[in-house]
Amino acid sequence: MIFASVGSMLPFDRFVKGVDEWAGKNPQEEVLIQIGDGEYEPVNAPWVRIMPHSEYRDRLQQCALFVAHVGIGSILQAIENHKQMLLLPRLAALREHTTDHQLHTATRFKDLASVLIVDDVPQLQAAITRLLANPLPSTDTIAPYAPESMIQKVAEFLNAGSKPN
Repeated sequence: MIFASVGSMLPFDRFVKGVDEWAGKNPQEEVLIQIGDGEYEPVNAPWVRIMPHSEYRDRLQQCALFVAHVGIGSILQAIENHKQMLLLPRLAALREHTTDHQLHTATRFKDLASVLIVDDVPQLQAAITRLLANPLPSTDTIAPYAPESMIQKVAEFLNAGSKPN
């Protein structure tokens, strides 16, 4: 099963339409798209706007391929569930987000073995087919805690802010 998600904050019609078009050309594959508040409503695949987190987690655990925007929450949950990810960043120039921070996030995670980041819908559609036939390894892990150096910096910041003037 392919589980595709735009996250929970903003519409991403370019992504949804691309996954839906792929589903129409590949009716033998089970696809579920979580579309958020977008205007485009899929015609080739089942979809929901938003689902309860428990159902989202179940769908993520069950899927063979997770296709999503480059949202940090989506990425971290997929890593925790050892899923291969195909990601398409939202672009500010296309009014899909207010900034291009997803491009920066993509740069940060592009070297993970379980992640493939694409630049456009034709690449997304080709990669869905390719990753179903030849899955990426899902061996990436994430530590349950921040590195000690980061914890120390946060503690120093908080302690500095709590001192009286």
